[in-house]
Amino acid sequence: MRKAMVGTMLTAVAATGLVLAGPASAAPKPGPGSVGPMHAPCNTAGPNLENRVEADAPASGAANQRSGSSTGCGAPGALQPTDDALYFCWTSGNDGFTWTYLRNQRTGVRGWVRDDLLDVNVDGFTRGSIRWCGF
Repeated sequence: MRKAMVGTMLTAVAATGLVLAGPASAAPKPGPGSVGPMHAPCNTAGPNLENRVEADAPASGAANQRSGSSTGCGAPGALQPTDDALYFCWTSGNDGFTWTYLRNQRTGVRGWVRDDLLDVNVDGFTRGSIRWCGF
């Protein structure tokens, strides 16, 4: 429910031109299919707002790390099932999914990974970073 509210809120903000103030973590993630106006174009890094290491980050199998929040962006690396990841922040993708910018702790490669490919966080509900990148 709260994820769907953000997609509606982002649409309303884009339509009215209003800017909402608040901490970077204030925006809950929209659900799949809720396309927001923002995403990370190819070759865009995210700020390190969360700085949290997640053990065995991929949900299953390998997960490509991309240069932007789109499967159309190049993949400079991949998280393997036993790789730990340092989570920086999340943003919406141009595909309706949320993406986390992270650093593979084993390889040092930084990139964007779609949240549904990441393991569930300790809260048992969310996947990927809990801090919004601001774009």
